Amino acid sequence: MALLSLIASHRNRDLSVLDQLSVGADGLGRALVDGSDAVAGAVVLPTCNRFEVYVEADDATVARRDVVATIARASGAAPADVEAALTPYEDDDAVQHLLSVASGLDSMVVGEREISGQVRRAHLEAQRLDHLTPRLDRLFQSALRTSRVVASSTGLGTSGRSVVSVALDLAGTGVDWEGARVLLVGTGALAETSVGALQGRGAHVMGVHSPSGRAREFALRHRTEAVDHDALPLALREADVVLAASGREEVALTADLLATARHGAESHPITLIDLALHRDIDPAARELPGVTVIDLDEVGARAPHESVHAIEAARAIVAHAVARFESHEAERSLDPAVVALREHVFGLLEREIARVAPAAGASPEAVAQADAIEQALRRFARTLLHTPTVRAREHAAAGDSDRYLDAIRALYGIDLDVPLDACPAEQIASHPGRTI
Repeated sequence: MALLSLIASHRNRDLSVLDQLSVGADGLGRALVDGSDAVAGAVVLPTCNRFEVYVEADDATVARRDVVATIARASGAAPADVEAALTPYEDDDAVQHLLSVASGLDSMVVGEREISGQVRRAHLEAQRLDHLTPRLDRLFQSALRTSRVVASSTGLGTSGRSVVSVALDLAGTGVDWEGARVLLVGTGALAETSVGALQGRGAHVMGVHSPSGRAREFALRHRTEAVDHDALPLALREADVVLAASGREEVALTADLLATARHGAESHPITLIDLALHRDIDPAARELPGVTVIDLDEVGARAPHESVHAIEAARAIVAHAVARFESHEAERSLDPAVVALREHVFGLLEREIARVAPAAGASPEAVAQADAIEQALRRFARTLLHTPTVRAREHAAAGDSDRYLDAIRALYGIDLDVPLDACPAEQIASHPGRTI
């Protein structure tokens, strides 16, 4: 059985693409398990800036085809577009990706802690709906444990920073949040997150406008007003802050609309926060008097950076967790050596992937080049590990373990006398002999 993940995220896809993929996400896991002979279990992780599907399958190729077809039916997107939007990872690579995501290493604001809660909810939902296999269960438990260890051992993410909190911090230099009137544009996951963050700062969410017409349900849930298209100019005139994250392909607030709405009120400053990957706010709005615009590029560029040491320590913990994930499957005599070799290779892989990762706001070409390099590095790591893993089994079966151990020590300089349950952070191995 293979582990397969299909990934689309803020790194290389517009929010509008992620939103479309997420249509029908609530029933996707059950649809995959019921509708595909190849898929034994599935977990779906849709968030404001990523859409990910994890499956356990008899045949990864058939499962990938079935996942694409099922998403296309649920979302209304063309199968070719769905396939082009999703990056596949298998086995170790799928494990590594989820553990990195849950630990905040793959987030727009590195170390943000909201994602671990979203991973937990996806896991519990799959468990509740009974489309979670034991192996997928172990995978998500491992991801959540690793996330906790990263936070407690490295301090990564303990500041509570997120895309929303960084954006509000930046806006706070010109906004008195206590009593500030905020208009939301959009009703997705990011808008949901923003309500609590705004209220926590004392702001008043005066209303919500949805370009897709879904404001009423959101407004009822959050005890605010639904603002339709006709009422939008007045709301823009009265607001101190607009937080936009609709994710639609077209601009939600044009410069002409904003200029007309604010005519005669130019002395009343307004801050526009655009958290959509595909811009919700016309860039020309920056030229209007009394208008300040904060977008994702600025959030990414000005977010406080985690220390290099904390990130490297977090990546070491993830590498160790990936190396040991399958070690529970059998207790062979050379398993400690294989785990040590895997940890060595995955540690090197983590460092190289981090080195070539694109910076915030990088061009699509730079992101595509970094993705291609990452895929090449992962293929190289798999190739490097294949023969030593096979030879370990052969030598163990032949009763010739000492020769294998001596070769690994000589070639890689790895200390194979370290116990299998040793770890950069001991909390991971909370139960000896169990996978982390």
